[in-house]
Amino acid sequence: MDAAWVGRRVYGSEPGDPVGPVEGHAYVQLLGGPLDGLLLDVTGWTPRQVEGGALLMSDHGVYGPGGRSDYEPAEPDAGGDGGRYVWRGDSP
Repeated sequence: MDAAWVGRRVYGSEPGDPVGPVEGHAYVQLLGGPLDGLLLDVTGWTPRQVEGGALLMSDHGVYGPGGRSDYEPAEPDAGGDGGRYVWRGDSP
């Protein structure tokens, strides 16, 4: 697990859930948009699903409650691991 992720909020976590990432789970970091800085748990996702990105519920996007925010995999940089999704926009 990336040490920089310890204590970070995980998308979809509920009150009473562990704070931050759980050991043994796989995560991607959400960059930009209304969910910026959250981690998305992709444990159990196939490589194809991970490559497809995610359309996530977001009450803080352009369309308010019930809207969705589109995140797609970021291009890995020279030293990056590709464990990031970049915001591409919101939809109703």
